[in-house]
Amino acid sequence: MESRGGGRSGGGGKRRGRPGDDKMPFRRRMQRRKVCRFCTERIPIDYKDVRLLGSFITERGKLIPSRITGNCARHQRELTTAVKRARNVALLPFSSSTV
Repeated sequence: MESRGGGRSGGGGKRRGRPGDDKMPFRRRMQRRKVCRFCTERIPIDYKDVRLLGSFITERGKLIPSRITGNCARHQRELTTAVKRARNVALLPFSSSTV
């Protein structure tokens, strides 16, 4: 069987993309810097505050990462421990009820 260049099997070949890719390889979109909510508003993180913790959890019960929420590293760690405590005391579910 004869192998042509380009596919998953390796081989060289020019990568195909959109027309004009060689002129401008990528354009970075300007985004506003996300600011930590806990730093700006001085909100204490408490494991009993289920409404606050629920805004940082997906419907599946996973924690939303700090690159999406904008939390700083310190408050993301505190938030993680608060969610784990709330789960152990049965204030928050470990996962969603439907699979």
